[in-house]
Amino acid sequence: MVIAIDMMGGDFAPLEAVKGVLQYFSQENAPAYLTLIGDQSTIQQLLTENNVSFDRVKVIHADQVIGMHEHPTKALKEKQQSSIAIGFQLLASGKADAFISAGNTGAMLVGTLFIIKALEGVLRPTISTIIPKENGGTGLLLDVGLNADCKPEQLNQFAVMGSIYAQLILGIDTPRVGLINVGEEEGKGNLLAQAAYPLLKENKQVNFIGNIEGRDILMDKADVMVCEGFTGNILLKFAESLYEVSQKKQIKDEYFERFNFETYGGTPILGVAKPVVIGHGISKAKAFRNMILVAQKMLEKDVLGKMKEALQ
Repeated sequence: MVIAIDMMGGDFAPLEAVKGVLQYFSQENAPAYLTLIGDQSTIQQLLTENNVSFDRVKVIHADQVIGMHEHPTKALKEKQQSSIAIGFQLLASGKADAFISAGNTGAMLVGTLFIIKALEGVLRPTISTIIPKENGGTGLLLDVGLNADCKPEQLNQFAVMGSIYAQLILGIDTPRVGLINVGEEEGKGNLLAQAAYPLLKENKQVNFIGNIEGRDILMDKADVMVCEGFTGNILLKFAESLYEVSQKKQIKDEYFERFNFETYGGTPILGVAKPVVIGHGISKAKAFRNMILVAQKMLEKDVLGKMKEALQ
């Protein structure tokens, strides 16, 4: 497998990206070949300085970089020689099997939706995040920002895609699906929640347990938690703040440490033709290593292929 990496994306690029590559190859199980995209001379120098073997890496030069605050569509169109644009070109042409970046999130989303495109049958792709459970388990929350407004049918598909991801990547045999709502009873919530509930209830592809409330999100009530991206993004940012507060107050607690985004690497876009993983702009070496591992596992488990089968 070949995984392409935008080495110029993120606040600490390309040094931390190179360190992440080193950490990846330092592991026992590191089967992927890596295509590193960015300033060739700088990357090669950093690879040498950090003792990264050139045996399983290939460096492709990119003259341009899409900045974090540039307009996504305009930048991707005008900067065809940027590290993000080249990454999508490699992915679309089959020269890479997956693509990861901690760069401009908007450009990554635009490139995924318009160059790689959605799987047949998918109404809208989605992005998810890992939620650490109080009992030591792991949950999946989706959508967390790609679709601020949704239709009931989209939430129904998110449940299917989230269940497949939870099974194959998180190792949960029969994921419990909960619809995030303001009450547990059927019929509660806004028009979207009320319309999505019966679709989920009748969906034989998921193990729907009904509505869950905000107090259930960190508890062991549901494994896949579904909502529209507006609510999901607020929950995601709130979860990130728990880790920041614990660090500022120097709280040493195993549970709060699990809210460190670097532990999970990045967010894969679910429902598209090929694996694309988006990292946080402040990603360091650990996050880059784990982004590579997410992409590797998605390829090994054929996650997107399984989603295509389920949704057709």
